[in-house]
Amino acid sequence: MKYEKNVFLKNDKKCLIRNTTGNDAQEVLNVFLLTHEQTDFLSSYKDEATFDVAFEKQFLTNKERADREVYLCAIVDGHIVGTANVDSIGENKVGHRALLGIAIDKDFCGIGIGRALVEACIECAKAAGYSQLELNVVSENSNAIALYKSIGFMEFGRNPRGFRSRYQGWQELISMRLELD
Repeated sequence: MKYEKNVFLKNDKKCLIRNTTGNDAQEVLNVFLLTHEQTDFLSSYKDEATFDVAFEKQFLTNKERADREVYLCAIVDGHIVGTANVDSIGENKVGHRALLGIAIDKDFCGIGIGRALVEACIECAKAAGYSQLELNVVSENSNAIALYKSIGFMEFGRNPRGFRSRYQGWQELISMRLELD
């Protein structure tokens, strides 16, 4: 699935949202490691990454060729500062559902990149024929929750022991969904 769009951010900078490619592997891996070090709201820690640039290149190449999945990046001043993805939950009875994931360098939060990435993922999910987009968010991540709600996501459940943080113990996950049809 192909996607490319320029958006202007709150700081008047231009941001390109586009598909990642295998050639982006090193920079995407760097952003993954950075974002997973910066926050306790993602599903793993930097030191838990078990893949290298070669693996990342193959992963991104596969995503680039996928019909119903997409891995996007946000580029500001020529550098990838965030990523987002739409992944199929499965086939048959759950073939209408997709999962959204997003991570942004903390230095670039609050200027509109998150909204641009989520809206791009929604466009891609619709184009892929999904009728429901889902995500999980740590209940303490109020900025992300506010963003998702402003776009139309609705809460449909909570898991009080969704994540086990090294620093805080249990973290509650909120499950949210957006109906696309």
